[in-house]
Amino acid sequence: MLEIKQLSKTYKGGKRAVDRLSLKVEAGDIFGFIGHNGAGKTTTIRAIVGIMDFEEGEIYINGLSVKQNPVECKKITAYIPDNPDLYEHLTGIQYLTFVSDIYSVNKQTREARIKEYADRLEITSNLGDLISSYSHGMKQKLAVISALVHQPKLLVLDEPFVGLDPKAAHTLKTIMHELCQRGSAIFFSTHVLDVAEKLCNKIAIIKDGKLVACGSTEEVRGTSSLEDVFLELIDHE
Repeated sequence: MLEIKQLSKTYKGGKRAVDRLSLKVEAGDIFGFIGHNGAGKTTTIRAIVGIMDFEEGEIYINGLSVKQNPVECKKITAYIPDNPDLYEHLTGIQYLTFVSDIYSVNKQTREARIKEYADRLEITSNLGDLISSYSHGMKQKLAVISALVHQPKLLVLDEPFVGLDPKAAHTLKTIMHELCQRGSAIFFSTHVLDVAEKLCNKIAIIKDGKLVACGSTEEVRGTSSLEDVFLELIDHE
């Protein structure tokens, strides 16, 4: 579903944020992408979803190059950044209608999906309010619904649980499992290692732009905890 081949990204000034990164995410995977601040996680994610160019390597989504087929890739992908930047002059339902129109989701389908996810995330009563009145957690919930309304084949998330209360976080985890059971794939970054260890079937750890561990969660953590493995790899010189 997602294949990254020898991805490299260098910023002005010579800082190499991502260095020859390669990994593969299969349909059905919940793939955790872990690293310290500045390790290259967000840069990688932005390259995957097509909002940041890169000099070397290639990224494929469902067999399509994000460079050569950017629109086709975006049609089957959804992205939730760590700090959703929504159109605050719209109401919640206006925003979801706008996103549904972009993805050509028909009226009957969009109404059913919006109702399902809004009810489950307990935001239905707020959909008529301006987004400018929403708390950070409510904006995060709205962003989640907007990402799910077209049933993406690939869901990419950057710190998706930040700002969510425990109940909403649990609901999102359940939804993520359901999406993957239908054949989609999820690739997400997180600093919450306990969540990654319990939720993900595959893990990749990145340090200074380079992949230092990748595989099934069981393979990566071995006989230790994911936290212990992460700290050992990050601290190792």
